[in-house]
Amino acid sequence: MIFYFSGTGNTRWAAETLAQETGERLLFIPDELKKDACDYQLEEGERLGFCFPVHGWQPPRIVRRFIRQSTFRLLPSTYVYALVTCGDSIGRTMEMLNKELAAKGLRAESVFSLTMPESYVCLPFMYTDKPEREKEKITKATADLARYAKIIMERQKGEVHTVRGVTPWTFSHVIGAYFNGHMISDHKFTVDADLCIHCGRCRKICPTGDVTLVDGLPKWAHDGSCTNCLACYHHCPKHAINYGNITRKRGQYYFGHDE
Repeated sequence: MIFYFSGTGNTRWAAETLAQETGERLLFIPDELKKDACDYQLEEGERLGFCFPVHGWQPPRIVRRFIRQSTFRLLPSTYVYALVTCGDSIGRTMEMLNKELAAKGLRAESVFSLTMPESYVCLPFMYTDKPEREKEKITKATADLARYAKIIMERQKGEVHTVRGVTPWTFSHVIGAYFNGHMISDHKFTVDADLCIHCGRCRKICPTGDVTLVDGLPKWAHDGSCTNCLACYHHCPKHAINYGNITRKRGQYYFGHDE
């Protein structure tokens, strides 16, 4: 059983690849949260995996909420692991994840990170990668994921294959705390009506249903459901969607097939 969250496709690709390799069930966290109860019984021989992108050097709030609202019924033999995607480093994301899991009597016995093309562009110093750098990252991530899949298939415990960065505590508990406390919001999203072609892709791609269409133009709910994953921004074929003014001259990126 693999639970995953993805906005621009990096983690979806990793989770789908692991599901194919392991034969595990693949479950999308936003869909699971729509159910009346998040109660899961794992079967004999089934692994439990969590896959998600790093948001501000922390687990995304939607992942934390899912874990807190869920019941996981494991067998003594159940192997638990976590894999995250990031643009660079993950800070203390895995320690934070295991703190959430500990409240449920769980622990990720092996942890992995994949460095993927950058998609967060809402801070002054953050941009999408150039095409050659995107290719380099995906090539390396493909090889790393194949290696991680073998470790997971063999249920190897105590494996730590992550890039935490030079000051992981500061990034996760200071910068990340501010980011996740103050910048996870849809209030700064705008649409240039003269550029929008009313294709509805932003509504379709939003993982939480935060985007609706009014007279063909996207409208954000402002109800706290936004994860700031930027899927709406990156998938817009006309770059009509922006986050404040900072993204107007920034690039766009998403991995693989469109939804």
